[in-house]
Amino acid sequence: MDMSESQFVAKLAEAIEKLQRPAIPLSVDLWDIATIAQYLKRDPQVVRERMACLPSFPRAIRLPTKSGRAQPLYNAKEVIAWVQSHQEKS
Repeated sequence: MDMSESQFVAKLAEAIEKLQRPAIPLSVDLWDIATIAQYLKRDPQVVRERMACLPSFPRAIRLPTKSGRAQPLYNAKEVIAWVQSHQEKS
């Protein structure tokens, strides 16, 4: 069964649309260390070991789990504000 180029493009666009997740507003989004590292353009290990442990870094949110070992999450808006607070003053 042959399909035209325009049919192929339409099917491809439809498939891509189904894979996309809806955007979560930054005011309520929760980021993990990997996402924060991507935002900061740093290695996740650097964020975990050198930044997230700073007293000024936003406090972690730990959702309850059966094992009791919840991965720390951080309010995206608070992380962005923390980053912006370190901008050099002129």
